[in-house]
Amino acid sequence: MRMRGSGVISVLVALALATAAEAAGNESVTGTVTAKGLRTAADIVVSLEAPGLNVVPPAKAVEMDQKGMLFSPHVLPVVRGTTVRFLNSDPLAHNVFSPEGKYNLGTWPQGDAKDRKFDKPGVYTQLCRVHTEMESYVVVLDTPYFATTDRMGAFEIKNVPPGTYTLVAWSEKLKGVKQSITVEAGKPATVSLAMTR
Repeated sequence: MRMRGSGVISVLVALALATAAEAAGNESVTGTVTAKGLRTAADIVVSLEAPGLNVVPPAKAVEMDQKGMLFSPHVLPVVRGTTVRFLNSDPLAHNVFSPEGKYNLGTWPQGDAKDRKFDKPGVYTQLCRVHTEMESYVVVLDTPYFATTDRMGAFEIKNVPPGTYTLVAWSEKLKGVKQSITVEAGKPATVSLAMTR
């Protein structure tokens, strides 16, 4: 009995060590995006693309709220196949529709929510027919390696396996940027990008 138990423990320890070693081989890609002509560099989506990347959507829906007459977050990057749950936290009815996605989820009151699964990569504008000033974006990606910039334009993409990628930066108001980047084991990568109108 003890031998069997020890064998199980040995296998579990070996698996944990293998997983830790695999994670240790992955690196972070950090950097800063300069958004020329804008007051803030927030909400720029930076992703790493490459052929054949394994994309697994989360088991639970990712949330986008409607609160204070705003969509929150303003920009929501997700992987292909993700379900987004649109909440309404305002004390009045809201609607969600997208011209690119050609869907209209209808209008619903405070406390209710509607789900939408995003199967195709692309940028989907989210609008409210009741309050036309409301606008946000769901950015659907074919890569698990992405981040959103903070107000200063800083970002970090964690656990990136070594390899060559195309770094893609998307902004709602600036021209997109693409550049090649190589991630090497043991060498965290740092990039600096400039985006203009």
